[in-house]
Amino acid sequence: MNQKDTLFSNPYETLGAFQFDESVVAVFPDMIQRSVPGYQTILTGIGELTPLFAQAHSTIYDLGCSLGAVTLTLRRKLENTPCQIIAVDNSPAMIERAQSYLAAFQSDQRVKFVLDDIAHIDIKQASIVVLNFTLQFIAPEKREALLQKIYDGLNPGGVLILSEKIHFPEMAIQQTIEHLHLQFKRANGYSELEISQKRVSLENVLISDTADQHLERLKKIGFNHAAIWLQAYNFASFLAIKQDKVPRETSSR
Repeated sequence: MNQKDTLFSNPYETLGAFQFDESVVAVFPDMIQRSVPGYQTILTGIGELTPLFAQAHSTIYDLGCSLGAVTLTLRRKLENTPCQIIAVDNSPAMIERAQSYLAAFQSDQRVKFVLDDIAHIDIKQASIVVLNFTLQFIAPEKREALLQKIYDGLNPGGVLILSEKIHFPEMAIQQTIEHLHLQFKRANGYSELEISQKRVSLENVLISDTADQHLERLKKIGFNHAAIWLQAYNFASFLAIKQDKVPRETSSR
Protein backbone atom coordinates (compact mmCIF):
# COMPACT_ATOMS: atom_id res chain seq x y z
CA MET A 1 0.00 0.00 0.00
CA ASN A 2 1.34 3.43 -0.95
CA GLN A 3 2.20 5.75 1.92
CA LYS A 4 2.13 9.52 2.21
CA ASP A 5 5.49 11.20 1.71
CA THR A 6 6.61 12.51 5.10
CA LEU A 7 10.32 11.74 4.67
CA PHE A 8 11.43 15.32 5.28
CA SER A 9 8.70 16.41 7.70
CA ASN A 10 10.97 16.24 10.77
CA PRO A 11 14.08 18.44 11.14
CA TYR A 12 17.44 16.75 10.59
CA GLU A 13 20.75 18.01 11.93
CA THR A 14 22.50 16.61 8.87
CA LEU A 15 21.01 15.47 5.56
CA GLY A 16 22.56 12.79 3.40
CA ALA A 17 22.35 12.67 -0.37
CA PHE A 18 18.98 11.60 -1.76
CA GLN A 19 18.84 7.86 -2.49
CA PHE A 20 16.18 5.59 -3.97
CA ASP A 21 16.14 3.30 -0.96
CA GLU A 22 13.34 1.45 0.85
CA SER A 23 12.08 4.61 2.55
CA VAL A 24 11.72 6.46 -0.77
CA VAL A 25 10.17 3.45 -2.51
CA ALA A 26 7.43 3.28 0.13
CA VAL A 27 6.27 6.85 -0.57
CA PHE A 28 7.40 7.30 -4.18
CA PRO A 29 3.97 7.39 -5.91
CA ASP A 30 2.79 10.10 -3.52
CA MET A 31 6.11 11.95 -3.76
CA ILE A 32 6.16 12.19 -7.54
CA GLN A 33 2.48 13.13 -7.89
CA ARG A 34 2.88 15.94 -5.35
CA SER A 35 6.27 17.14 -6.63
CA VAL A 36 6.17 16.89 -10.44
CA PRO A 37 3.55 18.98 -12.25
CA GLY A 38 2.24 17.26 -15.35
CA TYR A 39 3.44 13.80 -14.32
CA GLN A 40 0.14 12.01 -14.99
CA THR A 41 -0.21 13.82 -18.32
CA ILE A 42 3.26 12.58 -19.31
CA LEU A 43 2.23 9.00 -18.51
CA THR A 44 -0.92 9.42 -20.59
CA GLY A 45 1.09 10.88 -23.47
CA ILE A 46 3.60 8.01 -23.38
CA GLY A 47 0.64 5.67 -23.67
CA GLU A 48 -0.68 7.53 -26.71
CA LEU A 49 2.76 7.55 -28.36
CA THR A 50 3.34 3.83 -27.81
CA PRO A 51 1.12 2.42 -30.60
CA LEU A 52 2.43 5.09 -32.99
CA PHE A 53 6.06 4.00 -32.68
CA ALA A 54 6.06 0.40 -31.44
CA GLN A 55 7.43 -1.90 -34.14
CA ALA A 56 6.60 -5.60 -34.25
CA HIS A 57 9.35 -7.87 -32.86
CA SER A 58 11.33 -4.90 -31.53
CA THR A 59 12.47 -4.16 -27.98
CA ILE A 60 11.07 -1.37 -25.83
CA TYR A 61 13.19 -0.02 -22.98
CA ASP A 62 12.12 1.74 -19.80
CA LEU A 63 15.45 2.98 -18.41
CA GLY A 64 15.13 3.96 -14.78
CA CYS A 65 11.79 2.21 -14.44
CA SER A 66 11.33 2.98 -10.70
CA LEU A 67 8.03 1.39 -9.61
CA GLY A 68 6.94 0.46 -13.13
CA ALA A 69 4.35 3.14 -13.94
CA VAL A 70 5.81 3.74 -17.42
CA THR A 71 6.38 0.02 -17.98
CA LEU A 72 2.73 -0.71 -17.21
CA THR A 73 1.60 2.11 -19.51
CA LEU A 74 3.75 0.75 -22.36
CA ARG A 75 2.50 -2.79 -21.86
CA ARG A 76 -1.15 -1.77 -21.80
CA LYS A 77 -0.85 0.18 -25.05
CA LEU A 78 1.05 -2.42 -27.08
CA GLU A 79 -2.17 -4.33 -27.70
CA ASN A 80 -1.36 -7.05 -30.25
CA THR A 81 2.09 -5.76 -31.27
CA PRO A 82 4.60 -8.50 -30.34
CA CYS A 83 7.44 -6.78 -28.49
CA GLN A 84 9.67 -7.34 -25.50
CA ILE A 85 9.80 -4.71 -22.79
CA ILE A 86 13.01 -4.38 -20.79
CA ALA A 87 12.65 -2.38 -17.56
CA VAL A 88 15.89 -1.36 -15.86
CA ASP A 89 16.68 0.21 -12.50
CA ASN A 90 19.71 0.18 -10.21
CA SER A 91 17.63 0.20 -7.02
CA PRO A 92 16.83 -3.31 -5.71
CA ALA A 93 13.88 -1.90 -3.75
CA MET A 94 12.44 -0.28 -6.89
CA ILE A 95 12.81 -3.41 -9.02
CA GLU A 96 11.22 -5.62 -6.36
CA ARG A 97 8.23 -3.30 -5.98
CA ALA A 98 7.86 -2.87 -9.77
CA GLN A 99 7.74 -6.62 -10.29
CA SER A 100 5.02 -6.98 -7.66
CA TYR A 101 3.11 -4.04 -9.13
CA LEU A 102 3.01 -5.41 -12.66
CA ALA A 103 2.21 -8.93 -11.46
CA ALA A 104 -1.16 -7.60 -10.32
CA PHE A 105 -2.18 -6.95 -13.94
CA GLN A 106 -2.62 -9.76 -16.47
CA SER A 107 -0.96 -9.43 -19.86
CA ASP A 108 0.58 -11.59 -22.58
CA GLN A 109 3.24 -8.94 -23.27
CA ARG A 110 6.68 -9.92 -22.02
CA VAL A 111 8.47 -7.72 -19.49
CA LYS A 112 12.04 -8.43 -18.39
CA PHE A 113 13.19 -6.60 -15.25
CA VAL A 114 16.92 -5.91 -14.98
CA LEU A 115 18.70 -4.72 -11.84
CA ASP A 116 21.65 -2.77 -13.20
CA ASP A 117 23.10 0.62 -14.04
CA ILE A 118 21.42 1.78 -17.24
CA ALA A 119 24.88 2.68 -18.62
CA HIS A 120 25.64 -1.04 -18.71
CA ILE A 121 22.59 -1.97 -20.79
CA ASP A 122 22.99 -2.82 -24.48
CA ILE A 123 20.29 -1.16 -26.56
CA LYS A 124 19.39 -3.36 -29.51
CA GLN A 125 16.56 -3.38 -32.09
CA ALA A 126 14.67 -0.76 -30.11
CA SER A 127 11.60 1.05 -31.35
CA ILE A 128 10.86 2.98 -28.12
CA VAL A 129 13.22 4.04 -25.34
CA VAL A 130 11.90 5.95 -22.33
CA LEU A 131 14.02 7.93 -19.87
CA ASN A 132 11.39 9.32 -17.52
CA PHE A 133 13.17 11.65 -15.05
CA THR A 134 16.27 9.47 -15.13
CA LEU A 135 18.95 11.32 -17.09
CA GLN A 136 18.98 14.13 -14.51
CA PHE A 137 20.51 11.68 -12.01
CA ILE A 138 23.31 10.67 -14.41
CA ALA A 139 26.61 12.57 -14.17
CA PRO A 140 26.50 15.37 -16.79
CA GLU A 141 29.73 14.22 -18.46
CA LYS A 142 28.20 10.77 -19.05
CA ARG A 143 24.88 11.85 -20.54
CA GLU A 144 25.92 12.25 -24.15
CA ALA A 145 27.52 8.79 -24.29
CA LEU A 146 24.38 7.19 -22.87
CA LEU A 147 22.14 8.99 -25.33
CA GLN A 148 24.47 8.09 -28.20
CA LYS A 149 24.18 4.42 -27.25
CA ILE A 150 20.40 4.75 -27.23
CA TYR A 151 20.39 6.43 -30.64
CA ASP A 152 22.66 3.77 -32.11
CA GLY A 153 20.40 1.01 -30.76
CA LEU A 154 17.17 2.48 -32.09
CA ASN A 155 15.64 1.12 -35.28
CA PRO A 156 14.89 3.58 -38.09
CA GLY A 157 11.69 5.35 -37.10
CA GLY A 158 12.38 4.64 -33.43
CA VAL A 159 11.70 7.20 -30.72
CA LEU A 160 13.31 8.38 -27.49
CA ILE A 161 10.95 9.88 -24.90
CA LEU A 162 13.00 11.90 -22.42
CA SER A 163 11.39 13.62 -19.42
CA GLU A 164 13.48 15.93 -17.23
CA LYS A 165 13.47 18.73 -14.74
CA ILE A 166 14.97 21.73 -16.55
CA HIS A 167 16.29 25.13 -15.59
CA PHE A 168 16.33 28.44 -17.44
CA PRO A 169 19.37 30.56 -18.38
CA GLU A 170 17.61 33.85 -17.60
CA MET A 171 17.57 34.41 -13.84
CA ALA A 172 14.27 36.32 -13.84
CA ILE A 173 12.54 33.47 -15.69
CA GLN A 174 14.20 30.82 -13.51
CA GLN A 175 13.12 32.53 -10.29
CA THR A 176 9.56 33.04 -11.52
CA ILE A 177 9.04 29.46 -12.68
CA GLU A 178 10.76 28.09 -9.58
CA HIS A 179 8.24 30.11 -7.56
CA LEU A 180 5.40 28.43 -9.48
CA HIS A 181 6.88 25.02 -8.74
CA LEU A 182 7.23 25.82 -5.05
CA GLN A 183 3.61 26.98 -4.97
CA PHE A 184 2.62 23.69 -6.63
CA LYS A 185 4.32 21.75 -3.83
CA ARG A 186 2.84 23.96 -1.13
CA ALA A 187 -0.63 23.48 -2.61
CA ASN A 188 -0.02 19.73 -2.44
CA GLY A 189 0.62 19.89 1.29
CA TYR A 190 4.40 20.11 1.59
CA SER A 191 5.67 22.35 4.40
CA GLU A 192 8.51 24.85 4.08
CA LEU A 193 10.69 22.49 6.14
CA GLU A 194 9.97 19.55 3.82
CA ILE A 195 10.65 21.63 0.72
CA SER A 196 13.89 23.03 2.12
CA GLN A 197 15.26 19.72 3.39
CA LYS A 198 14.45 17.85 0.20
CA ARG A 199 16.19 20.56 -1.84
CA VAL A 200 19.34 20.13 0.25
CA SER A 201 19.16 16.33 -0.07
CA LEU A 202 18.88 16.56 -3.88
CA GLU A 203 21.71 19.09 -4.26
CA ASN A 204 24.49 17.61 -6.40
CA VAL A 205 22.32 14.52 -6.99
CA LEU A 206 19.74 15.93 -9.41
CA ILE A 207 21.63 18.18 -11.84
CA SER A 208 19.37 19.72 -14.47
CA ASP A 209 20.08 20.99 -17.98
CA THR A 210 18.32 23.72 -19.94
CA ALA A 211 15.88 22.80 -22.68
CA ASP A 212 18.34 24.07 -25.30
CA GLN A 213 21.11 21.88 -23.87
CA HIS A 214 18.87 18.84 -24.22
CA LEU A 215 17.81 19.68 -27.77
CA GLU A 216 21.30 20.55 -28.94
CA ARG A 217 22.69 17.29 -27.52
CA LEU A 218 19.92 15.21 -29.11
CA LYS A 219 20.60 16.73 -32.52
CA LYS A 220 24.36 16.40 -32.08
CA ILE A 221 24.12 12.63 -31.60
CA GLY A 222 21.96 12.19 -34.67
CA PHE A 223 18.29 12.79 -33.93
CA ASN A 224 17.04 14.90 -36.82
CA HIS A 225 13.61 15.42 -35.25
CA ALA A 226 13.60 16.56 -31.61
CA ALA A 227 11.26 18.84 -29.69
CA ILE A 228 9.44 19.38 -26.40
CA TRP A 229 6.02 17.75 -26.60
CA LEU A 230 4.92 18.69 -23.08
CA GLN A 231 6.06 21.19 -20.47
CA ALA A 232 4.66 22.04 -17.05
CA TYR A 233 6.62 24.77 -15.26
CA ASN A 234 10.23 23.50 -14.99
CA PHE A 235 9.46 19.93 -16.07
CA ALA A 236 9.55 18.99 -19.74
CA SER A 237 9.25 15.88 -21.87
CA PHE A 238 11.15 15.64 -25.14
CA LEU A 239 10.39 13.57 -28.23
CA ALA A 240 13.33 12.55 -30.43
CA ILE A 241 12.72 10.51 -33.59
CA LYS A 242 15.46 8.68 -35.46
CA GLN A 243 15.56 9.33 -39.22
CA ASP A 244 12.68 10.48 -41.37
CA LYS A 245 10.04 7.83 -40.92
CA VAL A 246 6.80 9.29 -39.56
CA PRO A 247 4.62 7.33 -37.15
CA ARG A 248 1.81 5.34 -38.68
CA GLU A 249 -1.77 6.35 -37.97
CA THR A 250 -3.66 3.93 -35.77
CA SER A 251 -6.92 2.69 -37.20
CA SER A 252 -10.11 3.97 -35.60
CA ARG A 253 -12.32 1.47 -33.84
